[in-house]
Amino acid sequence: MTSLFGGGSAKPAPTPAEITARVEQFKDQVRNELALQNAQELMNKVNEKCFAKCVPKPGSSLSSSEEKCLSQCMDRYLEAFDLINRTYVARLRKERLDQQSSSDSI
Repeated sequence: MTSLFGGGSAKPAPTPAEITARVEQFKDQVRNELALQNAQELMNKVNEKCFAKCVPKPGSSLSSSEEKCLSQCMDRYLEAFDLINRTYVARLRKERLDQQSSSDSI
């Protein structure tokens, strides 16, 4: 006999390991989406700031000095972001290790 809400066979409840795997998969998906959003925001900010700095009077094309300025500005912006990002990740790792070592000693 078929149930009122669907097929006749009921799915077994997921095991704790399956639930944990699904949660981790969801967390990874959210992290990836946040990373993509952050990258898009960074590029928008770079474009906005560098264009404002390097192209005072927009025209139909960029002059060679404007192109050079844009290139250097973007390079500096991305280098600074990379440095900040590496420093932040190292700090998070250190804090995580410190927390683990302090919880292990308790």
